[in-house]
Amino acid sequence: MKAIIKGVLEVVAFLLIFPVFLVYCVSCALLGAKRTFPGWSQGVSLVPGLCGAYLRRAFYRLVFRCPASGCWISFGTVFSHPSARLGRNIYVGPYCCVGDVTLEDDVLLGSHVSIMNGASQHGIERLDIPIREQPGVWPRVTIGNDSWIGDRAIVMADVGAHCVVGAGSVVTKPIPDYAIAVGAPARVVRFRNRPDAAPTTTREADATIADALIAGAPVSPAPLMVGNGTQA
Repeated sequence: MKAIIKGVLEVVAFLLIFPVFLVYCVSCALLGAKRTFPGWSQGVSLVPGLCGAYLRRAFYRLVFRCPASGCWISFGTVFSHPSARLGRNIYVGPYCCVGDVTLEDDVLLGSHVSIMNGASQHGIERLDIPIREQPGVWPRVTIGNDSWIGDRAIVMADVGAHCVVGAGSVVTKPIPDYAIAVGAPARVVRFRNRPDAAPTTTREADATIADALIAGAPVSPAPLMVGNGTQA
């Protein structure tokens, strides 16, 4: 019965959002997708409650042209690029900012997570022109399958599969599969697939991971909820 109700809600959300999507397509034809998309993403981010979650899911499935089945995109979350890609059964917490990013299947993002396209989006070498006018580099960032990014983390590089990034961490370099990374800048302190391996961290790093795990990044593989724990 629950699956049937969800299916009906999916269909209703699609029928409601499809006219909006058509208007979006017209706007893209007139102004271009890169200029048009951010405003529409901001608009759909402000629809509250369960209705908003279903409408956002339907909108992004159409815009991103990807499955995105079972995903939950919370209130206030904004995507800045129309080329983002969403996998299946992902959870994106409230007030996240996501750039030109691929979120693979079963990714969990806590609240207020920012995923940027690298740390060199603006050049700073020249002093004769403003920073905003200097060219930068915008690499695509991928969050691997079944990875969890804790609340208020900032991610500027790829995160592998089955990883945990501690709350408040700043990822400046790629994180390998199964790693638990914490800190600013984030560093790997443990691997989930090697729980019996001798730790290579200092006592200070162990204290850092303890604080981060208490703040919202578990080390056990047991399923835990992120944000408000809502799924659909």
